[in-house]
Amino acid sequence: MHTAPQQPEGGQSALWNGPAGRAWVALQEVLDRMFEPFAQVLLEAAAREPVRQVLDVGCGAGGTTLALADSLGSRGGCLGIDVSEPLVALARARVRDAGTPVRFICADAQTHAFAPERFDLVVSRFGVMFFGDPVGAFSNLRRAARDGAALRFVAWRSPLENPFMTAAERAVAQLLPPSAAPAPNAPGQFAFADGARVHAILVQSGWIDVEIRRLDRDCTFAERDLLPYLTQMGPLGRALPGLEASTRARVIEAARAAVEPYVHGPDVRFTAVCWQVDARASSVRKLT
Repeated sequence: MHTAPQQPEGGQSALWNGPAGRAWVALQEVLDRMFEPFAQVLLEAAAREPVRQVLDVGCGAGGTTLALADSLGSRGGCLGIDVSEPLVALARARVRDAGTPVRFICADAQTHAFAPERFDLVVSRFGVMFFGDPVGAFSNLRRAARDGAALRFVAWRSPLENPFMTAAERAVAQLLPPSAAPAPNAPGQFAFADGARVHAILVQSGWIDVEIRRLDRDCTFAERDLLPYLTQMGPLGRALPGLEASTRARVIEAARAAVEPYVHGPDVRFTAVCWQVDARASSVRKLT
């Protein structure tokens, strides 16, 4: 048996149906372009497997799900699941525009009652680090997967290894009201930084042949999108609306200066340092 950690008040659902979800909707095109190298890693997994049904966990606005559906064509189907209603609404709108046979549901993959043994491949692009009970979540995903089904996801390594992701927040820390540091392994962007912990979670959840390898990819987006990115994403984006105007201006100036080393003419470039995690669904069911 295992005990689920306590979630902060409101939890991830409140965050992703509030400011974080709105920010990702507003910047969907920027983020899809930025993280396109990781979508390719997931497409490679689908190309190698005898896939008929794919589950995209934490699908967000559906960019990776749509790419997977395009690659499968008529030989398979894709289901995207995300806890964020604003993002799922955008994903469904994109499906209507593209005419692609993809389904999206707004639900928590940790507890959703999936049809058992349905999926040949379970993927996620930065969508599995937010579970309050990761063992329970991956056990639920195992029940949704067929015996021998493949699991592939990408997750961030540590903040220290991803300085672009934290540069602005560190630069403006003294200008913002103090906030409590997150608990170790708390749900969030860097919750899966410890590869040994990720391995243990998957084994305990009924996954075998677990392989965790470092995955570094160069990411690029347009410099014109840098200020919208800085002022809407992450803790900084959530803090700015509550600041007095002059403080807000100082914070934005300091944040922009902190990421200047990553600006190269019309582009912003940085290296994303992540894990690529691969596993198989065990034929021996392990209940947790």
